[in-house]
Amino acid sequence: MELAQLKMVRAVAQTGSVAQAAVQLHCVPSNITTRIKQLESELGTPLFIRAGRGLAISAAGEIFLEYCERILALVDESKRAVDATAIPRGTLRIGAVESSASGRLPPLLAEYHRRYPDVSLELVTGAWSQLLDDLQHHRLDVALVASGGKRAKLEHSVVYRERLVLIASASSEPIHNAADLAGRTLLVWPPGCPYRAALENWVKPHDFKPSIASYASWGTIIGCVSAGIGVALAPEGILARYEQANQLASYRFEELQAVDNLLFWNKDTQRHLARDAFAGLLRETFG
Repeated sequence: MELAQLKMVRAVAQTGSVAQAAVQLHCVPSNITTRIKQLESELGTPLFIRAGRGLAISAAGEIFLEYCERILALVDESKRAVDATAIPRGTLRIGAVESSASGRLPPLLAEYHRRYPDVSLELVTGAWSQLLDDLQHHRLDVALVASGGKRAKLEHSVVYRERLVLIASASSEPIHNAADLAGRTLLVWPPGCPYRAALENWVKPHDFKPSIASYASWGTIIGCVSAGIGVALAPEGILARYEQANQLASYRFEELQAVDNLLFWNKDTQRHLARDAFAGLLRETFG
């Protein structure tokens, strides 16, 4: 069993294709096919199964892939640990929810790149639950999410607090309290989003069951709100990024408390200069 084989397994699992994995690893597809077959023979079990024109990872492959991720992460960590220069370099894989990725992060990433040009940045957006799952399995180095709860192997620190505003079409009836949302559609992210939970909890004590429409995009939600389809709860800083914001009415209520935005990392990864530099820049910027 060799590190090159582990990288091949990871690449095929990520892409679902030997051909795409070969492009990612800069080698020929036949080499990947041969090396994976050798590994499967050594392990005594198939790691992949045919799925149409591609490959899907098997049940045994899922288990083996988790070990691949851990081993490859440890290899990278060992290289950093003995790096005498102690200068951030390599790749930093950052996960972030859309509100952070489209707003606060771009200028911060530009500053990071200016300070640490030898670090290659990879930014992945997604739901907080998927980002934390990727972090647990060493597919990310850090994740910046709103809320998150406790996760095995993960540690976190508060980066900043984001005030929440209730938004509605400027032409709709004014909103004075949660009871005024009766008969209106709540435009929310899929289950698990802290903004959705805050809005649902706010209306729960009142004697009505709101209509729910779920979208996985702030652009879609804000566009629907400006069109008068419903109301939404959003982080205050996101409104200025959309041209429809001037068509909105925004409301602030004490009951809708600010949400902590947290930086998570895997505590199994001890020394990671690029990650530590990123955390330091966050503290410098928002602390």
